Amino acid sequence: MSLETDLMKLYSQRILELAADIPHVGRLPAPDASVKKRSPLCGSTVTVDINVADGKISEYSQDVKACALGQAAASVIGANVVGLDAPAVRKGRDQLFAMLKEDGPVPDAPFNGLEVLLPAKDYKNRHASIMLALDATVEALDAID
Repeated sequence: MSLETDLMKLYSQRILELAADIPHVGRLPAPDASVKKRSPLCGSTVTVDINVADGKISEYSQDVKACALGQAAASVIGANVVGLDAPAVRKGRDQLFAMLKEDGPVPDAPFNGLEVLLPAKDYKNRHASIMLALDATVEALDAID
């Protein structure tokens, strides 16, 4: 397969659709925790603001300045993270990491939409950007605990 074909596969129509429709964009006015994460390799950044009530994410906002892959990951995460507790988010993060780095399976629901990023496992230089939103969310939850 040529490099051009590989890149076309990597940046599929679904990834581009997700990247164009990221939920919960912006910043919360008074977050319980706020974390900014940056990928040193590509410079992508994601800032996550969360509020927590009864141990679960009650409000979520994200400022995403990332490549299409990082944006697609943020889109899936933003669509599913409200209502989850720290163990569920941590599990999703760990499963995404395993899918990308260790040939693990696609994350369980509600993060199974991250399957769209499976072709990126062969592009190690993209992994950090894909992980940003979940890494920032886990760190924000840890800051509250």
